[in-house]
Amino acid sequence: MAEATSVDRRASLVREAFRLEYLAVGWMAVEAGVAINSGIAARSIALLAFGIDSLIELVSAGVLIWRLVIELRRGRSLAESAERSASRIGAVLLMALAAYVVAAAGWRMWMRQTAMFAWPGLVVGIAAMPIMWLLSRRKLRLAHELDSRALRTDAVESIACGWLSFVVVIGLVGQLALGAWWIDSMVSLAVVWLLVKEGREAWAGDEC
Repeated sequence: MAEATSVDRRASLVREAFRLEYLAVGWMAVEAGVAINSGIAARSIALLAFGIDSLIELVSAGVLIWRLVIELRRGRSLAESAERSASRIGAVLLMALAAYVVAAAGWRMWMRQTAMFAWPGLVVGIAAMPIMWLLSRRKLRLAHELDSRALRTDAVESIACGWLSFVVVIGLVGQLALGAWWIDSMVSLAVVWLLVKEGREAWAGDEC
């Protein structure tokens, strides 16, 4: 009887994890679309990096949903093997994004090119901070109850996304207040540290 209750409890938690990931997928799609479009229109490296990171996290959320389905249907060991491969692909993409940001920001600094201010980017950045905080807290609780490294890693990515949005918002506010040509490039370089940290954690499979 106790074993059946435990199985039912885990199934309930897995269903909750599915709902949480579907919510995350919906928000990340909006975040990526707004940030990338705003970044291209404003020629902002920071916003473009934020949007591309959101796309990578969108793929990560899709992988986690796939992993949960595999666990339910074919067992936990196969799911964890698939998770490791997917995490390393995500890590390579994050490192490539970091390299692009460094190159693009360096070129902008050398040519003294500026970016335009983007209100949509500011709005989505502000909205992302509380949303990512709430999602990450819920994911961490579920990860603990399910003993899921995949869900913990996904929660770490949500935390990193929250910090990325904070950095981008600070940069946009500074750009609006000061109008300095170098702010977007400097903020972009600050984003690189978060991208590299997130990429290293994804490669190593680090836990919170």
